[in-house]
Amino acid sequence: MNKKIFILITVFIVIVGGGFLLWTYMGNIFSQETLRLEVLGPETAQMGQEIEYTVRYKNNGNFALQGARLIFDLPENSLTEDGRTRIIKDLEDIYPGDEEVVKIGARLLGREGDIKTARASLSYTPKNLTVPYESDTSFTTKIDTASITLDFDLPTKTEAGKDLQYSVNYFSNVDYPLENLGLKITPVEGFEFKSSNPSSVDGSEWPLDTLGKAQGGRINIKGAVTANTNKTLTFFAQLGMWQNGKFITIKEATKDVQVIQPLLFISQQVNGSSSYVASPGETLKYQIFFRNIGSTPFENLFMVVKLNGQALDMSSIQTQGAQVQLNDNMIVWDYRQVPQLSHLDAQEEGEVDFYVNVKKDWNPTSSDESNATITDEVNISQTVQKFAVKVNSGLVVSQSAFYKSYDIENTGPTPPRTGQATSYTITWDIRNYLSDTKNVKVKAVLPENVDLTGKIMPPNESSNFSFDSQSREIVWSAGDILAGTGVNGDPYTISFQVSLTPKNSDKGSVLPLIGAAQISGENQFTNTIITSQDSGINTSLPDDFANSGGGVVQ
Repeated sequence: MNKKIFILITVFIVIVGGGFLLWTYMGNIFSQETLRLEVLGPETAQMGQEIEYTVRYKNNGNFALQGARLIFDLPENSLTEDGRTRIIKDLEDIYPGDEEVVKIGARLLGREGDIKTARASLSYTPKNLTVPYESDTSFTTKIDTASITLDFDLPTKTEAGKDLQYSVNYFSNVDYPLENLGLKITPVEGFEFKSSNPSSVDGSEWPLDTLGKAQGGRINIKGAVTANTNKTLTFFAQLGMWQNGKFITIKEATKDVQVIQPLLFISQQVNGSSSYVASPGETLKYQIFFRNIGSTPFENLFMVVKLNGQALDMSSIQTQGAQVQLNDNMIVWDYRQVPQLSHLDAQEEGEVDFYVNVKKDWNPTSSDESNATITDEVNISQTVQKFAVKVNSGLVVSQSAFYKSYDIENTGPTPPRTGQATSYTITWDIRNYLSDTKNVKVKAVLPENVDLTGKIMPPNESSNFSFDSQSREIVWSAGDILAGTGVNGDPYTISFQVSLTPKNSDKGSVLPLIGAAQISGENQFTNTIITSQDSGINTSLPDDFANSGGGVVQ
């Protein structure tokens, strides 16, 4: 081989090999460097709350990065102004030492406890290299709260074979309009759906109107209990939003109802009421009704009523066709005096009556329910039913309104002026003197010219607070209230803000702020629903001693 050619070939190999080694070296040098890419954001957020992600990137290497492109994928089912959940952004060349940020806003959609993951990737090609590179990272946010109320208004017990009517209340305190809403209720084995208001095509799904802040509604449902005695009906509801044909759940609610069915159904009225509250010195007329709800007749029955209560004057008992045993505080009827006890056919009902007086000078000496409760136990053919009558005490709600409030700051003119908004704080205090009470709810109706602002104290009660925009009814699901609450300590309290804007025609008038507050609950001692109420409040604010401006509209 010619020496000159050999030298040229050798030089060529050296150049090519050297270039390859240089290319490999530069690639290795770059691969050892880092393009720093990170996503910053809140670790926790409320459902529907507007949050901001910050994507930060920095070139820590020695090469300029060309053709850079950022792809940012928002968490699944996020809400954005333009509807996009993937953001693609072409970046300028990133030189050594350059550090930039990109900010992206969104609202997270999901249930409490859901983990939402945002992902970012940045692709680029180092200068003088042809191989593209990509860096990626992610960031997770937990939905810790959802300012959404979804609540069943259902009893804890129901009788087999009877119709059952219940409602599902929903309410939004999210500072963003929730669109494309729907409510789903899972069909319950042992409950036959009959109708609802508003109506539903299949009895399990309802489209809902857009909910703004401090707006809500209610679904009323009727059906029949077909389950056997001692079965448990589990009701389950989901409130969600439809996105791209997919139902995204944002709130769930569940409620268990026990099915009961005695063969003899025993009921009682005192002075014409099934939930009567007695007063000292009055006469109580007891009417005890017994119905055969079985399929075969009863024969030769005895009925025993045993009375108990320090408030009763046992010596005043009056009745016909019965034996009064004062030593044992008992009244006994047998089939020889009461025809219905002799033969009670299927679905037939009988009745017995008696009278007894409440002591004139009696007053409860403590919050012990036994001191302020009149009880009677009815026993027919081993079917036992207990009843109770409270004496001027029980579950109560106190409603008050303030302009000067420690909980919520109010604004606007006082006294109120036409065409100008004035806000007030409404406070509900619950006191429960005698018995543990479950499923406690407080309800009141807002006048047409009064609106909720969405401010609620304490904030954790927001999930128990709902408002039906159609009926204007507020519902506070206070839950279970122990005996002595508000008697041996502070009451159970919620405060919320309302806003009033008087019209020109209201000038010179005192305007209502809220209707009467009615409280109800399931008394665990008597197994009955007890109710009471406190009167409505107007702009005169009788409980606000700092209200020197009066309540007459100017």
